[in-house]
Amino acid sequence: MERVRDVSELPKAHLHLHFTGSMRPSTVLELADKYGVRLPDALTEALVGGEPPRLRATDERGWFRFQRLYDAARSCLREPEDIQRLVREAAEEDVRDGSGWLEIQVDPTSYAPRLGGLIPALEIILDAVETTSRETGLGMRVLVAANRMKHPLDARTLARLAVRFGDRGVVGFGLSNDERRGMARDFDRAFAIAREGGLLSAPHGGELTGPSSVRDCLDDLGANRVGHGVRAAEDPRLLRRLAERGVTCEVCPASNVALGVYEKPEDVPLRTLFEAGVPMALGADDPLLFGSRLAAQYEIARRHHGFTDEELAELARQSVRGSAAPEDVKTKLLSGVDDWL
Repeated sequence: MERVRDVSELPKAHLHLHFTGSMRPSTVLELADKYGVRLPDALTEALVGGEPPRLRATDERGWFRFQRLYDAARSCLREPEDIQRLVREAAEEDVRDGSGWLEIQVDPTSYAPRLGGLIPALEIILDAVETTSRETGLGMRVLVAANRMKHPLDARTLARLAVRFGDRGVVGFGLSNDERRGMARDFDRAFAIAREGGLLSAPHGGELTGPSSVRDCLDDLGANRVGHGVRAAEDPRLLRRLAERGVTCEVCPASNVALGVYEKPEDVPLRTLFEAGVPMALGADDPLLFGSRLAAQYEIARRHHGFTDEELAELARQSVRGSAAPEDVKTKLLSGVDDWL
């Protein structure tokens, strides 16, 4: 019988983790108490009970409820020390799960009003990332993400800011929130600014809408990676295109089920993507609301999709290759994967 290895000891890169959504439940509760924030009952019950809130974002009402819970948690982040705590705890959780490289995704405009403005907010975040990376040994960088619910001109401002801080730890530019709203092409100029400035293009697509949104990410935004991308499994031609171009899909199995994109873990098309040769980087998305972190995504692949340890190792390699990590870091992590086997 094959020895079952511990996936938390498998070296890997984490490429899809949202800032507020990375918080520990206990931290949200403590900060809410500190600042007198009244959290929605559903969120409080979930955080206290240790069970993620019941979410289903495949309709407008469900997505609004998800955003309401997310915004409530974000409102607990008010001081630089709160940002530092979040980053430190996110790194500790990732290290515990075997991550050797983390690219955390943030829209700094969401934190700017309480942190002195857009530039100070990003500086505080980047300082926290730099300090935490040095103290924990985890390679950490930032992916600045625009909000597709806001005006494309706002995205251009963010893209210029992201490029300006490219030497301070920003490695990519993304586009988040409900992909059913707005067209990807509306943000093409912002992504052109980011790409011309040397940043990775990593917009969300192929989660709440079908293969067409993945194609839009490729055609209109020059995506190097696609946040989620799982719905590409519905289009064999698109799968071939992703595989041939080596575009990494940041797949978040627990999130897909929690938001109702798929009914059960075994319905997430991990095997379809893997066998089509599409590179994947498993991610936790928003563990605060979905209840599981990075290593748990690999357990889903093992338990519900029959991935062998050799195949799990290949998923880890794909996450490393799809990252913005320096070559020496990639080499070290890939060697660690071999050692795990």
